[in-house]
Amino acid sequence: MRVGILSYPMLFQREGGLQVQVRSTMDALRQLKVPALQVELVDPNHQRLDSFDVIHVFSAINGNYRLVELATELGVPVALSALLSPSWTKAAGLRARLADGLTGHLTGWNVQTSYAQTKRALQLAQMVIALGPAERAAIVDGFRTDGGKIRTLPNGISPRFFSSDRQAFVRHTGLNGPFVLMVGAISPYKNQLALAKALEKHDLPIVLIGSAQRQHEDYLQELLASPKVHWLGQLDHNDALLASAYAAASVLALPSQGEVYPLVVLEALAAGTPVVMTNESALSLPASGFALRQLRWNDTDALCTAIVDFVARPPRRAEVRALVEKFTWQRVAMQIAECYQELHRRGCAHQDERRAV
Repeated sequence: MRVGILSYPMLFQREGGLQVQVRSTMDALRQLKVPALQVELVDPNHQRLDSFDVIHVFSAINGNYRLVELATELGVPVALSALLSPSWTKAAGLRARLADGLTGHLTGWNVQTSYAQTKRALQLAQMVIALGPAERAAIVDGFRTDGGKIRTLPNGISPRFFSSDRQAFVRHTGLNGPFVLMVGAISPYKNQLALAKALEKHDLPIVLIGSAQRQHEDYLQELLASPKVHWLGQLDHNDALLASAYAAASVLALPSQGEVYPLVVLEALAAGTPVVMTNESALSLPASGFALRQLRWNDTDALCTAIVDFVARPPRRAEVRALVEKFTWQRVAMQIAECYQELHRRGCAHQDERRAV
Protein backbone atom coordinates (compact mmCIF):
# COMPACT_ATOMS: atom_id res chain seq x y z
CA MET A 1 0.00 0.00 0.00
CA ARG A 2 1.47 3.31 -1.14
CA VAL A 3 0.44 6.37 0.91
CA GLY A 4 1.08 9.94 -0.25
CA ILE A 5 1.35 12.82 2.23
CA LEU A 6 0.27 16.28 1.06
CA SER A 7 -0.38 19.78 2.35
CA TYR A 8 -0.19 23.32 1.00
CA PRO A 9 2.88 24.16 -1.17
CA MET A 10 4.58 26.58 1.26
CA LEU A 11 4.45 24.17 4.21
CA PHE A 12 8.14 23.49 4.60
CA GLN A 13 9.22 27.06 3.89
CA ARG A 14 8.64 27.71 7.61
CA GLU A 15 8.95 25.81 10.85
CA GLY A 16 6.13 25.20 13.31
CA GLY A 17 3.84 22.63 14.85
CA LEU A 18 2.34 21.41 11.57
CA GLN A 19 5.75 20.82 10.02
CA VAL A 20 6.82 18.85 13.10
CA GLN A 21 3.57 16.87 13.01
CA VAL A 22 4.01 15.88 9.36
CA ARG A 23 7.67 14.91 9.71
CA SER A 24 7.16 13.07 13.00
CA THR A 25 4.14 11.18 11.65
CA MET A 26 6.10 10.05 8.59
CA ASP A 27 9.16 9.04 10.62
CA ALA A 28 7.04 7.04 13.06
CA LEU A 29 5.14 5.30 10.23
CA ARG A 30 8.42 4.30 8.59
CA GLN A 31 9.78 3.00 11.90
CA LEU A 32 6.83 0.61 12.13
CA LYS A 33 8.60 -1.31 9.35
CA VAL A 34 5.36 -2.69 7.95
CA PRO A 35 6.49 -4.31 4.65
CA ALA A 36 3.24 -3.53 2.85
CA LEU A 37 3.23 0.16 3.88
CA GLN A 38 5.15 2.76 1.89
CA VAL A 39 4.77 6.39 3.00
CA GLU A 40 6.20 9.39 1.15
CA LEU A 41 5.72 13.08 0.51
CA VAL A 42 3.95 13.69 -2.78
CA ASP A 43 5.71 15.83 -5.37
CA PRO A 44 2.66 17.15 -7.28
CA ASN A 45 4.89 18.48 -10.08
CA HIS A 46 6.11 15.00 -10.98
CA GLN A 47 3.70 12.49 -9.41
CA ARG A 48 0.03 11.83 -10.06
CA LEU A 49 -2.25 11.34 -7.07
CA ASP A 50 -3.69 8.19 -8.61
CA SER A 51 -0.27 6.54 -8.40
CA PHE A 52 -0.99 6.23 -4.66
CA ASP A 53 -3.43 3.92 -2.88
CA VAL A 54 -4.28 6.46 -0.15
CA ILE A 55 -3.72 10.21 0.14
CA HIS A 56 -3.31 11.87 3.55
CA VAL A 57 -3.87 15.64 3.46
CA PHE A 58 -2.74 17.69 6.45
CA SER A 59 -4.89 20.79 7.14
CA ALA A 60 -8.37 21.50 5.82
CA ILE A 61 -7.50 25.15 5.09
CA ASN A 62 -5.02 27.01 2.85
CA GLY A 63 -6.74 25.82 -0.34
CA ASN A 64 -6.20 22.15 0.46
CA TYR A 65 -9.79 21.40 -0.54
CA ARG A 66 -8.51 21.25 -4.13
CA LEU A 67 -6.22 18.36 -3.20
CA VAL A 68 -9.16 16.48 -1.69
CA GLU A 69 -11.29 17.27 -4.75
CA LEU A 70 -8.72 15.98 -7.20
CA ALA A 71 -7.98 12.79 -5.26
CA THR A 72 -11.71 12.11 -5.02
CA GLU A 73 -12.19 12.66 -8.76
CA LEU A 74 -9.36 10.19 -9.40
CA GLY A 75 -10.91 7.61 -7.08
CA VAL A 76 -8.15 7.75 -4.46
CA PRO A 77 -9.41 7.57 -0.84
CA VAL A 78 -8.43 10.54 1.33
CA ALA A 79 -7.63 10.86 5.02
CA LEU A 80 -7.79 14.51 6.11
CA SER A 81 -6.14 15.78 9.29
CA ALA A 82 -8.42 18.78 9.74
CA LEU A 83 -6.44 20.88 12.26
CA LEU A 84 -9.35 23.23 12.99
CA SER A 85 -9.86 25.57 15.91
CA PRO A 86 -12.40 24.49 18.55
CA SER A 87 -13.95 27.96 18.25
CA TRP A 88 -16.07 26.55 15.39
CA THR A 89 -19.31 26.11 17.33
CA LYS A 90 -22.82 25.63 15.90
CA ALA A 91 -23.38 29.39 16.14
CA ALA A 92 -20.08 30.19 14.43
CA GLY A 93 -20.90 27.70 11.68
CA LEU A 94 -24.34 29.24 11.16
CA ARG A 95 -22.86 32.74 10.85
CA ALA A 96 -20.27 31.48 8.38
CA ARG A 97 -22.92 29.78 6.24
CA LEU A 98 -25.00 32.95 6.18
CA ALA A 99 -21.94 34.97 5.15
CA ASP A 100 -21.09 32.37 2.51
CA GLY A 101 -24.62 32.50 1.08
CA LEU A 102 -24.57 36.29 0.97
CA THR A 103 -21.16 36.30 -0.72
CA GLY A 104 -22.39 33.82 -3.29
CA HIS A 105 -25.52 35.83 -4.13
CA LEU A 106 -23.58 39.10 -4.40
CA THR A 107 -20.95 37.63 -6.73
CA GLY A 108 -23.05 35.26 -8.82
CA TRP A 109 -21.36 32.37 -6.97
CA ASN A 110 -18.00 33.31 -8.48
CA VAL A 111 -16.42 33.84 -5.05
CA GLN A 112 -16.07 31.19 -2.34
CA THR A 113 -15.42 31.84 1.32
CA SER A 114 -12.71 29.93 3.15
CA TYR A 115 -15.49 28.38 5.23
CA ALA A 116 -17.09 26.87 2.12
CA GLN A 117 -13.74 25.51 0.96
CA THR A 118 -12.98 23.96 4.34
CA LYS A 119 -16.45 22.45 4.54
CA ARG A 120 -16.04 20.90 1.08
CA ALA A 121 -12.74 19.30 2.07
CA LEU A 122 -14.36 17.80 5.17
CA GLN A 123 -17.35 16.53 3.21
CA LEU A 124 -15.32 14.92 0.42
CA ALA A 125 -12.68 13.23 2.59
CA GLN A 126 -13.50 9.59 3.27
CA MET A 127 -11.93 9.86 6.73
CA VAL A 128 -11.30 12.92 8.92
CA ILE A 129 -8.75 12.87 11.75
CA ALA A 130 -9.30 15.11 14.79
CA LEU A 131 -6.66 15.70 17.43
CA GLY A 132 -9.07 15.65 20.36
CA PRO A 133 -12.73 15.78 21.44
CA ALA A 134 -12.89 19.58 21.17
CA GLU A 135 -11.72 19.57 17.56
CA ARG A 136 -14.08 16.70 16.78
CA ALA A 137 -16.98 18.76 18.14
CA ALA A 138 -15.90 21.74 16.02
CA ILE A 139 -15.77 19.58 12.87
CA VAL A 140 -19.27 18.21 13.53
CA ASP A 141 -20.96 21.32 14.91
CA GLY A 142 -19.27 24.05 12.89
CA PHE A 143 -19.11 22.25 9.54
CA ARG A 144 -21.94 19.71 9.76
CA THR A 145 -19.57 16.82 9.09
CA ASP A 146 -20.72 13.22 9.49
CA GLY A 147 -19.32 12.16 12.86
CA GLY A 148 -19.14 8.54 11.72
CA LYS A 149 -16.10 9.19 9.54
CA ILE A 150 -14.09 11.04 12.19
CA ARG A 151 -11.22 9.34 14.05
CA THR A 152 -9.74 11.04 17.13
CA LEU A 153 -5.95 10.62 17.26
CA PRO A 154 -3.75 12.99 19.32
CA ASN A 155 -0.26 14.11 18.40
CA GLY A 156 2.77 12.37 19.82
CA ILE A 157 5.88 13.49 21.69
CA SER A 158 9.48 12.61 20.90
CA PRO A 159 11.14 10.55 23.67
CA ARG A 160 13.98 13.08 23.98
CA PHE A 161 11.70 15.60 25.69
CA PHE A 162 10.96 13.16 28.52
CA SER A 163 14.67 12.71 29.22
CA SER A 164 15.82 16.30 28.71
CA ASP A 165 17.77 18.21 31.37
CA ARG A 166 18.47 21.87 31.99
CA GLN A 167 22.29 21.93 31.86
CA ALA A 168 22.76 22.68 28.15
CA PHE A 169 20.39 25.64 28.38
CA VAL A 170 22.09 27.03 31.51
CA ARG A 171 25.53 26.77 29.87
CA HIS A 172 24.28 28.46 26.69
CA THR A 173 22.39 31.36 28.28
CA GLY A 174 23.78 31.76 31.80
CA LEU A 175 20.19 31.79 33.13
CA ASN A 176 20.24 29.63 36.24
CA GLY A 177 17.12 30.80 38.03
CA PRO A 178 13.37 30.87 37.39
CA PHE A 179 12.22 32.08 33.98
CA VAL A 180 9.20 31.86 31.69
CA LEU A 181 9.56 30.24 28.28
CA MET A 182 7.49 30.84 25.17
CA VAL A 183 8.07 28.84 21.99
CA GLY A 184 6.43 29.81 18.70
CA ALA A 185 6.39 32.30 15.86
CA ILE A 186 6.85 35.90 17.03
CA SER A 187 3.60 37.64 16.10
CA PRO A 188 0.63 39.54 17.54
CA TYR A 189 -1.48 36.41 17.09
CA LYS A 190 0.85 34.44 19.34
CA ASN A 191 0.62 37.36 21.78
CA GLN A 192 4.14 37.51 23.26
CA LEU A 193 3.68 41.19 24.10
CA ALA A 194 0.81 40.36 26.46
CA LEU A 195 3.13 38.00 28.30
CA ALA A 196 5.75 40.73 28.68
CA LYS A 197 3.15 43.22 29.93
CA ALA A 198 1.62 40.68 32.32
CA LEU A 199 4.99 40.16 34.01
CA GLU A 200 6.34 43.72 33.84
CA LYS A 201 6.11 44.15 37.64
CA HIS A 202 7.80 40.83 38.39
CA ASP A 203 11.48 39.98 38.31
CA LEU A 204 11.06 37.04 35.95
CA PRO A 205 13.11 36.72 32.74
CA ILE A 206 11.16 35.78 29.61
CA VAL A 207 12.87 33.56 27.02
CA LEU A 208 11.42 33.54 23.50
CA ILE A 209 12.21 30.87 20.92
CA GLY A 210 10.87 31.39 17.41
CA SER A 211 11.24 33.51 14.29
CA ALA A 212 9.49 36.69 13.22
CA GLN A 213 8.28 37.21 9.67
CA ARG A 214 9.20 40.49 8.01
CA GLN A 215 5.84 42.11 8.76
CA HIS A 216 6.31 41.35 12.48
CA GLU A 217 9.86 42.65 12.89
CA ASP A 218 8.59 45.85 14.58
CA TYR A 219 6.63 43.66 16.99
CA LEU A 220 9.82 41.76 17.82
CA GLN A 221 11.74 44.99 18.41
CA GLU A 222 9.01 46.16 20.78
CA LEU A 223 9.44 42.94 22.73
CA LEU A 224 13.22 43.25 22.83
CA ALA A 225 12.92 46.76 24.26
CA SER A 226 12.24 45.06 27.57
CA PRO A 227 15.48 44.11 29.36
CA LYS A 228 13.75 41.01 30.74
CA VAL A 229 13.11 39.52 27.30
CA HIS A 230 15.75 37.15 25.90
CA TRP A 231 15.32 36.01 22.29
CA LEU A 232 17.12 32.86 21.10
CA GLY A 233 15.75 32.99 17.56
CA GLN A 234 14.49 29.91 15.74
CA LEU A 235 15.77 26.54 16.94
CA ASP A 236 15.51 23.36 14.93
CA HIS A 237 13.04 20.94 16.46
CA ASN A 238 15.84 18.38 16.86
CA ASP A 239 18.20 20.87 18.53
CA ALA A 240 19.13 19.62 22.01
CA LEU A 241 18.95 23.22 23.24
CA LEU A 242 15.19 23.28 22.63
CA ALA A 243 14.56 20.21 24.80
CA SER A 244 16.90 21.62 27.45
CA ALA A 245 15.02 24.95 27.43
CA TYR A 246 11.78 23.13 28.23
CA ALA A 247 13.46 21.32 31.13
CA ALA A 248 15.07 24.49 32.49
CA ALA A 249 11.95 26.68 32.35
CA SER A 250 9.79 27.30 35.39
CA VAL A 251 6.69 27.74 33.22
CA LEU A 252 5.83 27.54 29.54
CA ALA A 253 3.43 30.31 28.48
CA LEU A 254 1.28 30.20 25.35
CA PRO A 255 -1.29 33.05 25.52
CA SER A 256 -2.00 33.00 21.77
CA GLN A 257 -5.38 33.88 20.30
CA GLY A 258 -5.93 30.27 19.29
CA GLU A 259 -4.23 26.89 19.01
CA VAL A 260 -5.41 23.54 17.69
CA TYR A 261 -3.39 20.97 19.62
CA PRO A 262 -0.07 22.66 20.40
CA LEU A 263 2.95 20.38 20.36
CA VAL A 264 4.97 22.87 22.39
CA VAL A 265 2.60 22.32 25.31
CA LEU A 266 2.92 18.54 25.11
CA GLU A 267 6.71 18.82 24.87
CA ALA A 268 6.93 21.14 27.88
CA LEU A 269 4.78 18.79 29.96
CA ALA A 270 6.97 15.87 28.87
CA ALA A 271 9.95 17.80 30.25
CA GLY A 272 8.09 18.21 33.56
CA THR A 273 7.35 21.92 33.09
CA PRO A 274 3.89 23.35 33.92
CA VAL A 275 2.02 25.35 31.28
CA VAL A 276 -0.23 28.40 31.16
CA MET A 277 -1.99 28.69 27.81
CA THR A 278 -5.01 29.94 25.89
CA ASN A 279 -8.33 28.19 26.38
CA GLU A 280 -8.97 28.55 22.62
CA SER A 281 -7.54 25.10 21.95
CA ALA A 282 -8.56 21.50 21.31
CA LEU A 283 -6.15 20.27 23.97
CA SER A 284 -7.82 18.63 26.95
CA LEU A 285 -6.00 16.55 29.56
CA PRO A 286 -8.05 15.01 32.41
CA ALA A 287 -7.00 15.91 35.97
CA SER A 288 -4.28 18.26 34.71
CA GLY A 289 -5.18 21.43 36.60
CA PHE A 290 -2.17 21.12 38.91
CA ALA A 291 0.15 21.59 35.90
CA LEU A 292 -1.93 23.06 33.07
CA ARG A 293 -3.95 26.30 33.26
CA GLN A 294 -6.08 27.31 30.28
CA LEU A 295 -7.20 30.96 30.31
CA ARG A 296 -8.75 33.57 28.05
CA TRP A 297 -5.98 34.71 25.74
CA ASN A 298 -6.50 38.41 26.57
CA ASP A 299 -6.77 38.06 30.37
CA THR A 300 -3.33 39.36 31.36
CA ASP A 301 -4.18 39.48 35.08
CA ALA A 302 -5.08 35.78 35.13
CA LEU A 303 -1.99 35.02 33.04
CA CYS A 304 0.25 36.78 35.55
CA THR A 305 -1.41 35.12 38.55
CA ALA A 306 -1.14 31.62 37.09
CA ILE A 307 2.53 32.02 36.12
CA VAL A 308 3.57 33.48 39.48
CA ASP A 309 1.69 30.70 41.27
CA PHE A 310 3.52 27.98 39.30
CA VAL A 311 6.88 29.65 39.97
CA ALA A 312 6.15 29.90 43.71
CA ARG A 313 4.64 26.40 44.01
CA PRO A 314 5.94 24.24 41.16
CA PRO A 315 4.33 20.81 40.72
CA ARG A 316 6.50 17.70 40.89
CA ARG A 317 8.10 17.18 37.50
CA ALA A 318 7.53 13.43 37.55
CA GLU A 319 3.79 14.00 38.05
CA VAL A 320 3.72 16.54 35.21
CA ARG A 321 5.45 14.09 32.86
CA ALA A 322 2.94 11.40 33.78
CA LEU A 323 0.15 13.49 32.21
CA VAL A 324 1.52 12.84 28.72
CA GLU A 325 3.50 9.62 29.09
CA LYS A 326 1.15 7.78 26.68
CA PHE A 327 1.57 10.38 23.93
CA THR A 328 4.11 8.58 21.75
CA TRP A 329 4.49 8.97 17.99
CA GLN A 330 4.79 5.18 17.74
CA ARG A 331 1.32 4.74 19.20
CA VAL A 332 -0.07 7.44 16.92
CA ALA A 333 1.59 5.84 13.88
CA MET A 334 0.03 2.47 14.60
CA GLN A 335 -3.44 4.03 14.75
CA ILE A 336 -2.89 6.06 11.58
CA ALA A 337 -1.62 2.96 9.77
CA GLU A 338 -4.88 1.22 10.73
CA CYS A 339 -6.80 4.17 9.22
CA TYR A 340 -4.85 3.82 5.98
CA GLN A 341 -5.55 0.09 5.84
CA GLU A 342 -9.26 0.69 6.38
CA LEU A 343 -9.36 3.27 3.58
CA HIS A 344 -7.39 0.99 1.28
CA ARG A 345 -9.79 -1.88 1.86
CA ARG A 346 -12.72 0.40 1.09
CA GLY A 347 -11.02 1.65 -2.06
CA CYS A 348 -10.36 -1.91 -3.27
CA ALA A 349 -13.94 -2.93 -2.55
CA HIS A 350 -15.25 0.09 -4.47
CA GLN A 351 -13.07 -0.77 -7.47
CA ASP A 352 -14.32 -4.35 -7.40
CA GLU A 353 -17.91 -3.10 -7.39
CA ARG A 354 -17.24 -0.86 -10.40
CA ARG A 355 -15.63 -3.72 -12.33
CA ALA A 356 -18.61 -5.94 -11.55
CA VAL A 357 -20.98 -3.33 -13.00
